[in-house]
Amino acid sequence: MTDNKALTYTNYLRVDELLGLQTPKSDEHDEVLFIIIHQVYELWFKQILHEVDFLAASLDENKPVRALHTFRRVLTILKTVVGQVDVLETMTPLEFNSFRDRLESASGFQSHQFRELEFLLGQKRTALLTNFPAGTPGRAALDRRLTERTLWDAFLRFLAGQGFAVPDELLHRDVTQPVTPSPALQRLLVDVYRTDARASRVCERMVDLDEGIQEWRYRHVKMVARTIGSKRGTGGSPGVQYLLSTLKPVFEDLWAIRSEL
Repeated sequence: MTDNKALTYTNYLRVDELLGLQTPKSDEHDEVLFIIIHQVYELWFKQILHEVDFLAASLDENKPVRALHTFRRVLTILKTVVGQVDVLETMTPLEFNSFRDRLESASGFQSHQFRELEFLLGQKRTALLTNFPAGTPGRAALDRRLTERTLWDAFLRFLAGQGFAVPDELLHRDVTQPVTPSPALQRLLVDVYRTDARASRVCERMVDLDEGIQEWRYRHVKMVARTIGSKRGTGGSPGVQYLLSTLKPVFEDLWAIRSEL
């Protein structure tokens, strides 16, 4: 039986449902902003995951032009995500604290999509899985990501497909483990930059992506410090000290060779 209901802007985007998803726990004016900003973050995380999966597939299939286009889209989205911090920072510490206690154990630390993105980029930390109960959709997604190859693995296979002698142990590494630096790969990457303009463009877009993630992390940690100072994070998370520890490169090998070029 077909649905003869005419397609409209409202039902195509499910606007009525979307606008009903904001359910503040207090009567404080600023809580609506807090909810909407974080819901929008989750939507952007969903899109970034969608794009980075496509990016990895493009590199796997030796389609650098398609990959470069996708890099550009992801980097543009990251700029938008960073810009949202400006909106959130219009909320003063007093305004946030007026409803903070209503959040109970809820914390951005529990965003499984951001953890998925970390896993997809190669930052796999099994200790984080304990924050997501078995049987939940978030845990299922992270369990799947844990056993899947990462963007970094796709990047290495792309280089191998261009004729570069990527060490076999890197091409067949245990993908459940985090990516670690490789001096042998660093020597190869210097050669990539010096001999292959197209492959080096892909390398630079990887660096751009890494920098974009670090920029978002930096703005996020400064926003948290500005709002709650040295207090523990919402829901009892470690807060600023933990966030500061995340301010480090994702693709360390690509940063390590800067002084060699």
